Amino acid sequence: MADIIDMPKLSDTMTVGTLVKWNVKEGDTLAFGDILCEVETDKATMEVQNTIPGVLLKTYAAAGAQLPVGAPIAAIGKKGEAAPDPAAKKAPAAKAEAPAKAEKAKPAAGVPAIPESTGVSCAPQALASGDRVAASPYAKRMAAKAGVNVAALSGTGPGGRVVANDVLAAASSTPAAPAGPVNVAVTPPADGKGIQPDADVAVSGMRQTIARRLLESKVTVPHFYLETEVDAAPLLALRETLNKRLAEAAGKDAKDALKLSVNDFILKASAEALRRVPAVNASWAGTSIRTHGAVHLAFGVALEDGLVTPVVRDAQAKSLREVALDAKALIAKARSKKLTPAEMSGSTFTVTNLGMYGVTGFFGIINVPNAAILSVGATVAKPVVDAQGRIVVGQRMVIGLSGDHRVVDGANGAQFLQALKQLLEEPALMML
Repeated sequence: MADIIDMPKLSDTMTVGTLVKWNVKEGDTLAFGDILCEVETDKATMEVQNTIPGVLLKTYAAAGAQLPVGAPIAAIGKKGEAAPDPAAKKAPAAKAEAPAKAEKAKPAAGVPAIPESTGVSCAPQALASGDRVAASPYAKRMAAKAGVNVAALSGTGPGGRVVANDVLAAASSTPAAPAGPVNVAVTPPADGKGIQPDADVAVSGMRQTIARRLLESKVTVPHFYLETEVDAAPLLALRETLNKRLAEAAGKDAKDALKLSVNDFILKASAEALRRVPAVNASWAGTSIRTHGAVHLAFGVALEDGLVTPVVRDAQAKSLREVALDAKALIAKARSKKLTPAEMSGSTFTVTNLGMYGVTGFFGIINVPNAAILSVGATVAKPVVDAQGRIVVGQRMVIGLSGDHRVVDGANGAQFLQALKQLLEEPALMML
């Protein structure tokens, strides 16, 4: 009897997936492990492997279809066997290709979940003169940042008072699209060409998740920012020496030798700096601060659909070489869309580097529930004053820290940057 293959649950938060493309066609003979299709989840685009050897009798969904978890996507059986009717199978909770239902806003750690509100409108509404909104001052500030109309919300606080989580729930929901484009209409290009077509581009599930999580971080986490400038010349010199020695050791296979990147040094130095200032390796847990014994380093990898953050686990126990090998393996998996949800979760600290784009300095948005994120800029040649008071050419790199002020104080953040600066300027210390 033929088997029906369902839309798999590829992440812990996935409810709907987009079938990006089929890698096989009806009539193909499939073996265990063959790649059936690619599915975009709320976190990444991932390959779906076959687990039932046989012939692909029928595909029930076309490329581009949005399907709920558990919806039938294909039938596999013996050659010549009739494909079963998917209607005979228990119908999934949502209809195939129906728009994904907005994911319920996830409350901050340690905050009780709020019952899902219905009929909440975020459309601007005029208040009669003298009307007052029952809302906490913090909720009002959040609403102003998120563009949410407090007067339209049903509060869940005492006496119907609008509280922060009510604003977050409204901001994180996906209201029905208004008629026409959201932005003010603009005049088409005079030459009729322009730089790109005027169009409303559908937002991928991954981009929706990025938007929701960054909004949650920005409106619920009190960010503060610190930065310092690092003398990168010693690091660059050590990197050049180590890469030369690695190439020599590889001999004829020098082209395949491990090449250490600046980011590898940043990751290793971050792990060592967190060892010295462990208060930054922590998370806000509502009524407590959760400290972490292991350093699980997330780092940004830019893809066409957005940014993913794979995690180097137990970085505090790994050498520079091991950190570099782990990072390169994770980057390769990210670019080939083979990262698993487990490889993108459970971080305790995040590093984001835009130096390769020539960006000299910036501040990232905290990757909740991390207490901080490190931002790394490009190394720039510039005039500096040396120890003898002479103006010479120096190699300088700006690093910035965005911290969660509920967990990390300014002094803790400054101590972390101080430790990291020392490790980068005396890179041999991270080898000890």
